[in-house]
Amino acid sequence: MSSKPQIILALDVDNFQAAKNFVDKLYPQIKIFKVGIQLFTSCGREIIEYINNKGGEVFLDLKFFDIPNTVSAAVRQAVRLKVKMLTMHILGDEEMLKEAIKARDDEAKNFKVNKPLLIGVTVLTSKETTSSDVLTLARIGIECGLDGVVCSAREAGLLRKEINKSFVIVTPGIRPANTVCNDQKRTATVQEAIAAGSDFLVVGRPILKADDPLKAAKELM
Repeated sequence: MSSKPQIILALDVDNFQAAKNFVDKLYPQIKIFKVGIQLFTSCGREIIEYINNKGGEVFLDLKFFDIPNTVSAAVRQAVRLKVKMLTMHILGDEEMLKEAIKARDDEAKNFKVNKPLLIGVTVLTSKETTSSDVLTLARIGIECGLDGVVCSAREAGLLRKEINKSFVIVTPGIRPANTVCNDQKRTATVQEAIAAGSDFLVVGRPILKADDPLKAAKELM
């Protein structure tokens, strides 16, 4: 992982062609692309393979949350897709998290591929919450062995201060200054997220909806 914070483009679009167009326009200016439940339901394996073949990397954001056996089986499939990182809800409990980690390690060894980062979702940025709630969940995830957590910039600084381990912070809800966002409660600018200690900044609409997506990406970077 680069020591410099990186922008991840959230490919929150409906189909393969729309996603492909953004990847073609923005790679290699942007090297990591988020495939979430909207796009994965439409064309999961196809777009992941396209990004990988292009030379980019995939953040598989499906937020696994199920019984341990089901989640571990899903993690094994994600490893085979050669994604860079994937998410699961820390609220799924410690057994689920530990089984996911074991499945990731075993499958990566068996298939001789890089281990994807396992990232725990704390509280969605669409919700108001307390920093202490996010800290409690983050501690559980990191103590179980996750590689990092998803949280807003509002909590990132506290997690860096209170958790005495090395871990990755992924921060969604990145917006330009003075942007109104009705469906996200805990947003931040690029500068605020970096100052708080975030490693990966997930950006969607500020780039996807721009008249010139490549220019918008360069300005944010």
